[in-house]
This record gives sequence, C-alpha cells and structure tokens, in this order.
Amino acid sequence: MVDQTEIPEGVHEQVEEAESQERRGEGFRRLAAMYLGVVAMLLAVSSLGGGHATKEMLGANIHASDTYAFAQAKYLRETAYQLAAEQFEAQIAAQPAMPDAAKASMTAAIEKYRAAAARYESDPASGEGRKELLVKAKGWEAVRDHAEAQDPNFEFAAALFQIAIVLGSVAIVALSRSLLVLSGVLALGGVVLALNGFLLIVPLPGG
Repeated sequence: MVDQTEIPEGVHEQVEEAESQERRGEGFRRLAAMYLGVVAMLLAVSSLGGGHATKEMLGANIHASDTYAFAQAKYLRETAYQLAAEQFEAQIAAQPAMPDAAKASMTAAIEKYRAAAARYESDPASGEGRKELLVKAKGWEAVRDHAEAQDPNFEFAAALFQIAIVLGSVAIVALSRSLLVLSGVLALGGVVLALNGFLLIVPLPGG
C-alpha cells in the first residue's frame, strides 16, 4: 500500500481533481435523473389528457349525429301530419255539400293532426321536439369542437416531452449540461402546450 505522503504533489492534486469531477458528475446524474422522472410524469399526464379529449370528441360527435337524425325523423313526421291536415282541409273546401257529421269528423282530425305536427315541431315538456333536439345537437357539436381543439395541444406536448426525455438520457451519459438545458427548454414548451390543452387559452391553428 502506497503512503499518501509518498505520492508526488502534482499527482495528488490530479487525483483530488478527478475525485471532485466524479462527485460533480454523480451529482449531475442524480439531478438529471430526478428531472427525467418529472418529465416522464408530465408525459403521462399529457397522454391522459389527450386520451380524454379524443374520447370526448368521438362521443360528442356520435351524440350530435344521433340527435340530428332524431330531429330529422321528427321533421318527417311533422310534415306527414301537416300534409294530412291540408288534404282534409282541401276536401272540405272542395265539397261544400259534405254532411255535417263527415265535416265534423274531418275537422276533428285536422285539429288532431295540427296539434301533433306542432308537438313534433316543439315540445318543451319532453325536450324532444325538433327545435329542442336541434339545440341539443348544437350543444354536442360545441363539446366536440372544444375537445377537437384540445387534442393537438396534448399531441404536441407529448412529442416534446418524449424528445426531452431522449435528450436528457443522452445528457446523463455524456455529462452534457447543454443537452440537459435543451431538454429542459423542450419540456417547458410541453408544459405550456399541456396547460393550453386543459385550459384552451389559445387555440392552435387547425385545432
């Protein structure tokens, strides 16, 4: 075993410097590893947000389509009742000598058809008149459009987080602070996009 006093002073300083660099390197690696853990967590959150936005967008689109189809069916039934009422009215006008009983029966039918047509057009009590259904469909469209605007934010944020993780991993191996800084800048951009995805402060073009 070599006595420390026997090591030349220059060599001793080199050893101390190497040990100091190794300690700094270990500290850098620990810090970078903790940073990558945080970025990985942010990536998971962003992915969850994107999945939720996609699910909400698809569900709202289905609801909007179904509601529009229901409203169209209401319109067809409404039109059928209106045509039936108009046909009876035309018969009464064309046959002034029609027996009173037949005329009364037709008049009652006309009132019934008109009432049914009006109910198909608007039924606030049930909320299933054509007007009410169109309002619901517009509401589902608004939900769909909102989720559609959110989705690109989460996609871009996830991409930035993934790139940041790759650069951070390379920085640990290469002990490169500049790469870690670049990784941090990309991660910060991902945070901004993820927040914008949840809050939708600034809609992205095409979103």
